[in-house]
Amino acid sequence: MGKVLSGTVRHLGLIYKITAMLITSCIIVLLFPHEGRGEKYDYKVGAVWRGADLVAPFDYAVLKSAEEARAEEAKERSQAILYYVKNEYKGPKAERSKNPKATLEEPVGDEFGTVDGDRKVVILEGNVGREYRMSDFEWLDEAAIAEGQVPDYVLDGNRTSLELESRLSQLSYTSELVMAGERLVGKGELVTEEKGRKIAALEEEEERRFSEGFNLWGRMGGQLLLAVIAFSALYMFLKNTRHRILEDNRKVLMVLVVILLMAAMEAMMVWEAPEWVLLVPLCIVPILMRVFFDMRVALYIHLTTVIILANLVPNAFEFIFYQLITGMMSIITVRNLEKRSQFFVLALVIFISYSLIYTAGVLSQDTNLENLTLEKYMMFFLNAVLTLLAYPLIYIFEKLFGMTTALTLMELSSTNNVALRELSRRAPGTFQHSMQVANIVEDMVSDLGGDVLLAKVGALYHDIGKIRNPIYFTENQSSGFNPHDELDYEESARMITSHVTAGLEQARKYHLPAEVQDFIRTHHGTTYTGYFYAKEKELHPDGNFDESAFRYPGPRPYSRETAIVMIVDTVEAACRSLKVHTKEATDAMVDNLIDGKIKAGQLDNCPLSYGDIAKMRKMLKSKMMSIYHVRVEYPKVK
Repeated sequence: MGKVLSGTVRHLGLIYKITAMLITSCIIVLLFPHEGRGEKYDYKVGAVWRGADLVAPFDYAVLKSAEEARAEEAKERSQAILYYVKNEYKGPKAERSKNPKATLEEPVGDEFGTVDGDRKVVILEGNVGREYRMSDFEWLDEAAIAEGQVPDYVLDGNRTSLELESRLSQLSYTSELVMAGERLVGKGELVTEEKGRKIAALEEEEERRFSEGFNLWGRMGGQLLLAVIAFSALYMFLKNTRHRILEDNRKVLMVLVVILLMAAMEAMMVWEAPEWVLLVPLCIVPILMRVFFDMRVALYIHLTTVIILANLVPNAFEFIFYQLITGMMSIITVRNLEKRSQFFVLALVIFISYSLIYTAGVLSQDTNLENLTLEKYMMFFLNAVLTLLAYPLIYIFEKLFGMTTALTLMELSSTNNVALRELSRRAPGTFQHSMQVANIVEDMVSDLGGDVLLAKVGALYHDIGKIRNPIYFTENQSSGFNPHDELDYEESARMITSHVTAGLEQARKYHLPAEVQDFIRTHHGTTYTGYFYAKEKELHPDGNFDESAFRYPGPRPYSRETAIVMIVDTVEAACRSLKVHTKEATDAMVDNLIDGKIKAGQLDNCPLSYGDIAKMRKMLKSKMMSIYHVRVEYPKVK
């Protein structure tokens, strides 16, 4: 029991993800209608058949059209014999017609069809009937009826109805019989009206057979299994290529919520107006995923969403083609999303993509543009407009799941940001140092690989804690007064190391994202305050003092970006303090500082290779010499 419990705890994250994906799959399947639905063929009369040769899978009848059936029924009604019997009515005002011909009661309504002179009439006398033509009799006109005249013969409705039912029952509503194996239409052939009737009849027959053997639980089980398979493929992709996303339950939950949101919108449209399923702005999925992650993740998640929904919406092939092409165009467009105005460009790209696909499809099938409809273009336009909802959704998902996008980082990188303005005002030296570090970091991360924008923003805010006591840091001491002269070494060290915890407090005050706060925590790792620690050791060579007072709280850097910021921060500050900026002194300073970080184990948790560190050495040496080179002394001009 203990082993089972410990194993469950150890795999709790995996269990959570599997459960979340199963629940999402079940909800998606339950959202959509599940009535029986047979095979649906993508074709149009007068267009070219794009699929493989279509062969009848079984014997079936091609029914006559509704117009043909109604015409035949009308013909039979008009040819049916009308039965009459002698009128025995002898009411007080009854008066026989004075016409030389016998009179008949005129049939009311169109049940018995049209009546003309050649229509057959049978006069029944007992069980014997004599056949006549309608022209042998006369109708009573309205004036005669008003005078109280009655017809000589009245319609025998029961006998006439039996006659009519007998004739109608012998009607055949089948125009022809299609035998199993018969080739209905070949690839590349034109779908004529006759072939179209055969294909439509096949659809109706398959629909009927599908409905007769329809099993609700079986259908839902199949749809659920397909959704689970698609999510399993997504899980394996993330596990093998983007395991950091999979390890973060917030990110997994956000992906599932986005997919579920789009599925709910598609389901609503399928229930209300299936022909308008392309109105749903499904491109919101790749846009959001690209903003939060990268292009490959965005494409794979979009592909998963399209596969799951294609099994639940009508015209699956058309749905997949439209959504995949437009989704890929969306991902490419938001590759460098930095301004709000780019969302309008994105909406335009989506509208153009949908419209071009539709126009090309009509042209390839009908070979002309006469069948283009304005309604389709209006649907694509509304889809593009609804895609603009991605912008507020980005903000909502950022707050709900505590994630950071490039848009937020771009806003934070502006020096007009409140926090940076405060840093510039209260600690101008620190501000200049942070700007210098950010510029160097931006170039290095761009060359070494990593999130350039995140690293730059992290560098800008890594020393934000110095706002609290700026005078205790040498870059802000301009008057010659040094407050550390009045403190012992331990107190000075505590003042220096406290800027990390103070920075986290400032970050919470200015609502900086968690990813940016990580740079504040890690930019000194768990190193010592070098100067004061060395001075304290001179006073206590036996080591009898509290070393923790001189150590930064950490943790150590764990990503490429945080490690690069740590090294650049240290090197820039140290090279600034050099009295002579020769190439030899600068190179030695850079090597000593980087080697010191490596020996102290500060880079053990980050994914920097020896090749990356070698590149960093070379780049930092070049950067420091270009920034702090010895300038030529200009002669004085009288």
